[in-house]
Amino acid sequence: MPEGPDPDSAGDALFPIPEGARQVRRRVVLLTGPSGSGKSSLTRRLGLPVVPLDDFYFDIDRPGLPSRYGSVDWDSPASWDHDGARAALVALCRDGASDLPLYDIPSSRRTGTTHLVLDREPLVIAEGIFAAELVADLRAEDVLADAICLLRPRMQTFWFRLLRDFAESRKPPMTLIRRGTALFRAEPGLIRGWVAKGCRAIGVAEAERDIRALAAAPTARR
Repeated sequence: MPEGPDPDSAGDALFPIPEGARQVRRRVVLLTGPSGSGKSSLTRRLGLPVVPLDDFYFDIDRPGLPSRYGSVDWDSPASWDHDGARAALVALCRDGASDLPLYDIPSSRRTGTTHLVLDREPLVIAEGIFAAELVADLRAEDVLADAICLLRPRMQTFWFRLLRDFAESRKPPMTLIRRGTALFRAEPGLIRGWVAKGCRAIGVAEAERDIRALAAAPTARR
């Protein structure tokens, strides 16, 4: 006998599911901000499950990738698997587990997958420069807890980004300097764009305070 429709699936439902009607045990905090703004260090301090959204980049030989300065434009959302990231986060919230890609930035390729299983954690953090691209999707799925854009003085983000990228040999040195300079100039516009897509622009200390409060009271959400 065939199975009936999944009541948690909006696509299979016979009628629209009102916001808040889906029963989910976990929700997502989307964390974005300029490269070098402190996203990774904040998530380490919080100790919550983390999905690094940079792992959803496409491989460098994928046809049709955007280009800039004679190479792939890795700062464009078109270089990134939006649908894959959305599906993985929804699965984590609904099912408590999901397969996630592993991506090697120096070679610009996926190198494997990892299976993330959540226990009783009420929140999972999804962090990366493309997090704002998922705000509307996760809100529609009723799994969004908050969407935050970290703010830090531009010279600090430029310096910390450069130190990190050189230390990790992410790309050739001239590429890193050229990209860092371009991001320094573009940063105010990037922040305005992320806010327009639904993120709150706040400092690192305020973000840490708010996320800890959400983790302690998981029913509170945006």
